[in-house]
Amino acid sequence: MRLSHRFFLMMVLTFVLGLTNGAEAQYAGHISSFVMNAKSGKVLLASDADLQRYPASLTKLMTLYITFRALSEGNITLDQKMPVSIHASVQEPSKLGMRPGSYLMVKSAILALVTKSANDAACALGEYQAGGDEAKFAVEMTRTARRLGMSNTTFRNASGLPDPNQVTTARDMALLARHLMTDFPQYYKYFNVASFRFGRRVIRNHDPLLGVYAGADGLKTGYTSLAGHNLVSSAWQNNTRLIGVVLGAPSNFSRNHAMIALLDKGFIAEGQIPLPLIKSKKPVKAKIARRGKGKRAVIKRGHRRKGVLLVSYKPHKKVKPRKRHALVHKTRVSKRGHHRS
Repeated sequence: MRLSHRFFLMMVLTFVLGLTNGAEAQYAGHISSFVMNAKSGKVLLASDADLQRYPASLTKLMTLYITFRALSEGNITLDQKMPVSIHASVQEPSKLGMRPGSYLMVKSAILALVTKSANDAACALGEYQAGGDEAKFAVEMTRTARRLGMSNTTFRNASGLPDPNQVTTARDMALLARHLMTDFPQYYKYFNVASFRFGRRVIRNHDPLLGVYAGADGLKTGYTSLAGHNLVSSAWQNNTRLIGVVLGAPSNFSRNHAMIALLDKGFIAEGQIPLPLIKSKKPVKAKIARRGKGKRAVIKRGHRRKGVLLVSYKPHKKVKPRKRHALVHKTRVSKRGHHRS
């Protein structure tokens, strides 16, 4: 066989294998979007809604769904303490940083997932509900997805850390969000928690629409370098609740504004004028100890839209405090940064 023919056959085989493996159908920087009426299930807008994408931390929505189901069935309780395994403790950030052999309360784990998107807490929840086997829990996650009608979704772990075979679609994620609301309304309130205290730390919610988009009350952000910037949101305005999904945005900024535009268009499609964005308070600069002409924290101001300022922060250069107890602003970002939303 001539070399050119052999090369051609290899290329054809690679193409066919790519078509049969949905995990390869990823498009960096390309947005898939979907918005629906949460009550009726009516699809209002969709763009590449059935294109398989990496879910990243949106995976935790299914981890929470199964946890809420276990709570409602009485199999676990909110104050129950779960052991933290070595496997859970070594998960990549974002994480709580728990030590193996320690214990984590179920309620704390839930709050850690919806606010910080903690991978170690997600793993602990999965292991605890599957007899110490996260892979077994992932099988139940996929089985549950099929039962809910999520035909294009496969799960491989409880956190959303990268796995080439862990995929979903914008339509499937909207369906999961709707089931979280309708099947377990008593637990949906957790997605709207602004912050919670864990030990000596106050952990704040990553959801960028809370306090910005009128009526927004959750659900989840997610990011990996291959998945892009993902967001599932819900907003309630004038007796209409919408669920929006944005997958694969190239940045947090583009993701947030894509979601705002998507929800606005959804409300317009339902025959109502979207409420104006909530005016955020002017950001307050952190107090930084100075030494001579030391650098201060830099606040990078975002673009204004309809009078709302979306703010992002840039860490300053380290400076030594003049006094022993002077406050120094610190920003910690994981080098590999699974979840930086």
